[in-house]
Amino acid sequence: MWGGCFNQDTASSLAEINASINIDKRMFKEDIDASKIYAKALMMADVINGDDYKLIIDGLQEVKSEWENGTILICPKDEDIHSVNERRLRELIGEAADRLHTGRSRNDQVATDVRLWMLNNIPQLLNLTAGLIEVMIDSSEKNIDVLMPGYTHLKRAQPVRWSHFILSHAWYLRDDADLLKVFLKRTAVLPLGSGALAGNPFPIDRRAMAKELGFLDITMNSMNAVGNRDFIAEFLFWCSLCGTHLSRLSEDLIIFNTDEFGFVSVSQQFSTGSSLLPQKRNPDGLELCRSAAAQFIGNSTGFLATLKSLPSTYNKDLQIDKKMLFESFDLMSKTLEVLIGTVQTLIIDAKRCFAALNVGQLTTRLTYWLVKRGLPFRQAHHVAGRAFAIAEEKNTSIDLLSEEDRLNICDLLGDDLSEVWNFEAAVEELETSGGTAYSSVMEQIDLLKKWLQSEIKE
Repeated sequence: MWGGCFNQDTASSLAEINASINIDKRMFKEDIDASKIYAKALMMADVINGDDYKLIIDGLQEVKSEWENGTILICPKDEDIHSVNERRLRELIGEAADRLHTGRSRNDQVATDVRLWMLNNIPQLLNLTAGLIEVMIDSSEKNIDVLMPGYTHLKRAQPVRWSHFILSHAWYLRDDADLLKVFLKRTAVLPLGSGALAGNPFPIDRRAMAKELGFLDITMNSMNAVGNRDFIAEFLFWCSLCGTHLSRLSEDLIIFNTDEFGFVSVSQQFSTGSSLLPQKRNPDGLELCRSAAAQFIGNSTGFLATLKSLPSTYNKDLQIDKKMLFESFDLMSKTLEVLIGTVQTLIIDAKRCFAALNVGQLTTRLTYWLVKRGLPFRQAHHVAGRAFAIAEEKNTSIDLLSEEDRLNICDLLGDDLSEVWNFEAAVEELETSGGTAYSSVMEQIDLLKKWLQSEIKE
């Protein structure tokens, strides 16, 4: 493809690290589809005639069939997907194949292929993310009456519904999905027609090519077009952010699955055993999902480090982009699939969840009770905290303090406090939008369902 001015063979060591065919061969469809559209643009611009165009289109279809059937042969000198397809096309149709690359560079070719591959495949991640949200919604509906402690700093804070907890993770994913949709629009910009860096000398219709390939726009600077990999950097960042959210979900479920908590049980389908301890069922699926975040962050950071010192336009350093892209895509797909299955088959132990509640977690409710009786919040906070401290000193719980002790703290505590020490009531009073009351949780479920219907299934 490029050896005209060379009279020496490439060193084997360079040839080995230069070749990317084992990585980028998964873009065979995109390379062929883009080549078909480019051939049409050349014909419409009177650069190639109709007979050559037909030969090229038929030949490319035959090459595509060979890839799909697994009969394509890759030769030792094939550097990448582009060289395989071009070589095989020439073997099939002869000299007409040599006209296909007129005005085109592998620089704008690969930039087009990888964008097209992402547009064809990234929506799978959008659907998987939506699928995980759906099983979270299902879990929240089935377990709407399950009460459990909510935590800050891993210390019991206030009672909440299981539904409120699991939906807290669903909202992270909703934002991830929205961000992914924005990213897809930013990716749908066609570089084809930019040449190596300076543009195309033939009157091809770039906007027509963009429309036929499903792009929303074309690049407006050829130097930027061939050297721009921001869309991959953005996707790798998206994986690191979404992966972080999935890691936090995994961590919560791993903790809740421990014998000490026992709030949930991970099904045997998504657990593994021990080579020594016969009784063990380890949440290895969740642990692997948690660890995946490290690889996402590593790929994102590593690729940004690759980009940071590159001079303008295309440099071969950019060849690493597809390795990181495909690795992150594949791992994210599997991570989401594992989490969908794990949450879908998760068993919630309502009794263990409720047993973990204690009246100390209602101290905030006592604060609210005092506020409703006219005490300024800061004073009410101090009074409730003092009551809790005295209960600790007396080795009892706050609801069992004597009337004398309560009156010594604050006159208002002499009233009947029995209504304060009620977990269900404590949850139900938090009914503002976003709260953990039944009505508020149902509002969340309704909003997420509407979002899924309008933004994902439209």
